[in-house]
Amino acid sequence: MKALQGKTGWILLLALAIAFPLIAPNSYYLTVMTLAFIYAIATLGLNLITGYTGQLNLAHGGFMAIGAYTLGILTVDHQVPFWLAFALSGVVSMAVGYVVGLVSLRLKGHYFSIFTMCIGYIIYLLIEKWESLTHGTVGLIGIPVPAAIGPVTFDSVPAQYYLVLAFLVIGTFLMHRIVTSLLGRSFMAVRNSDALAEALGINLMRTKVLSFVLSVGYAGFAGALYAGQVRFLGPDIARTDLTFDMVMAMLVGGTGTLFGPLLGAVLVPWVTQTLQFLQDYRMLVFGPVLILLIIFFPDGIVGSWLKKQARKAAAARRGNRQPAPSATTAPVATPAGADRA
Repeated sequence: MKALQGKTGWILLLALAIAFPLIAPNSYYLTVMTLAFIYAIATLGLNLITGYTGQLNLAHGGFMAIGAYTLGILTVDHQVPFWLAFALSGVVSMAVGYVVGLVSLRLKGHYFSIFTMCIGYIIYLLIEKWESLTHGTVGLIGIPVPAAIGPVTFDSVPAQYYLVLAFLVIGTFLMHRIVTSLLGRSFMAVRNSDALAEALGINLMRTKVLSFVLSVGYAGFAGALYAGQVRFLGPDIARTDLTFDMVMAMLVGGTGTLFGPLLGAVLVPWVTQTLQFLQDYRMLVFGPVLILLIIFFPDGIVGSWLKKQARKAAAARRGNRQPAPSATTAPVATPAGADRA
């Protein structure tokens, strides 16, 4: 893990991701990794509102569905160019997120989570029942692949893999800039204490809504990439299962870290695919493994490692502050007769 610190670690991870199509046995592995990268983009957004701002949004999968259906409806029913529809997917998700955030973020803690879970279910019902717009249970068929950019086309599986990887790199870079900025510090101040953040002059409502909007924007763009990848959409994309998968990815990797959600979002789909042969019984294996992970790594893999490194650094600083014995210190004289006392 130490080798993955700093710019060197990120460059190494990027090099491995670029080289993956060269070592993947077949296109199935590329498809699984492409979907994992799409989920990683959405999980980055969920980590912003949950890990950095302290609000658990259980409608995140619903906003990913909004982005996916926006692109699908615009391209299939209205023949809007792919990249224009892609941009509008994020805009629509953030616009809906702004309205939902204004209402839901007046609540705190588990009340907020329960409210957003209801919002997610409402999104699912709208997609399933509003047949004139979403095609209902029949679904959207024939979503086009991402349009070519100059001479570069995205008709092949490797090309789509690299396209999603590029968006993941851009999304990770932007998230790094956000969380290390003054705005990111404001998000973390709200997470730590509403009262303290307000005492520092932070506008609580505006900060929470902004975090929520940026978070669902990531989900919307991830949903648009998902639609262009699978080329078919049904109401199941809006089910809460997808949100809980992203929450699981955060718990595995470590909430409130940048690398943790990326690691979890890649690990969870691969473990799920590995246990695919168990079909409905695979959760009997995956569930206890997740429980053991939470017991022994409550802050996730990356979060637990970072805390361990912080403890080591604190211990080293305490050791350096202890005064060393000086060679010039004169010996203390023993009073006469003290050795006979």
